Amino acid sequence: MADAYIVAAKRTAGGRRGGALAEWHPGDLGAQVLNALVDETGVDPAAIEDVIMGCVSQAGEQAAQIGRTAVLASKLPQSVPAVTIDRQCGSSQQSLQFAAQAVMSGTQDLVIAAGVESMTRCPMGINARAGKLFEVPTDPTPQSVKEKFGIKQFSQFVGAEMIAKKHGHTKEQLDAFSVESHKRGAEATKAGAFKDEIVALKGRDPEGNEVMHDKDEGIRYDASMEGMAKLKILMDDGIMTAANASQICDGSSGVMVASEAAIKAHNLTPLARIHNLTVTAGDPVIMLEEPLFATDRALQRAGMKMSDIDLYEVNEAFAPVPIAWLKHHGADPAKLNVNGGAIALGHPLGASGTKLMTTLIYALRARGKKYGLQTMCEGGGIANVTIIEAL
Repeated sequence: MADAYIVAAKRTAGGRRGGALAEWHPGDLGAQVLNALVDETGVDPAAIEDVIMGCVSQAGEQAAQIGRTAVLASKLPQSVPAVTIDRQCGSSQQSLQFAAQAVMSGTQDLVIAAGVESMTRCPMGINARAGKLFEVPTDPTPQSVKEKFGIKQFSQFVGAEMIAKKHGHTKEQLDAFSVESHKRGAEATKAGAFKDEIVALKGRDPEGNEVMHDKDEGIRYDASMEGMAKLKILMDDGIMTAANASQICDGSSGVMVASEAAIKAHNLTPLARIHNLTVTAGDPVIMLEEPLFATDRALQRAGMKMSDIDLYEVNEAFAPVPIAWLKHHGADPAKLNVNGGAIALGHPLGASGTKLMTTLIYALRARGKKYGLQTMCEGGGIANVTIIEAL
């Protein structure tokens, strides 16, 4: 089977809800990353054979095939096709896996995998509402499925609490993990670790002044255990607070995937080689635990051990997920989300997959390391795992 390479990777800095990126239409937001990937590589935009765009809330301004909208808003010609996919929080990670599969199969040579989510303009749940102006909330799950699993409603928040209870987490552990995420994000930002991966955009500061938005807006530089302890626990008999969950975020991200033939034809320099693509599914009730088992399978299929992996990005949807992942694999916390995670940097749902991949590639190359693993918990009990080799 042919190899697939990542030849460019870019992301916007995360914008808080109602923050710096609030005025950006998601189609334009996605287009900026597409343009940046083309500019970075210098390829003829017409050479792009497909754009695969991840997006979760496909309603409102993100309806009507947002991937195609982003292409039309970009410098890519109208001859470039696009598709929009939803694998929940792993949408753009799956975009990358689909793009890699197209290249590995020989079907295509140059594909962009990307994601976009404006959680300000298209709030979570907008695509699960009906009635006049989407005013009436609906439950998209049929009663037959709820009866099958003995629940009233599927909930990622409940799933996170279930993981914490199952793995014996304490509130202090969750708070400490969250503080560390902010600390790493702050240190990485101050050190300029994100400079090469971020596409700077015009935005608005809290006073309404135009600014260049080039830093993740959600980082709390003064995060502390004392501050975390003051936040309200959100569920009876639970331990989770808002500080232990990923931040609502606006953003876009993307990577360009190329074959060896495309690399030679367009004089490209590969950043990484795709080493393994895995997706699995498990319990839809606890749902967010699946990255633990998907990683087992990915390592087995790749013929690797956890000790072979130099850095890992495990999405911080909720703090119990990466903590349980570390425990399950006996993995080194020092290698996990080294520049902070979604608790500090934000989780723009459909854009998070290629966002994490972008950060992973740059972190590996900055440290002279080789293998990186990315995994994402997803609604419905699904998880993607992607292993790359930095070049």
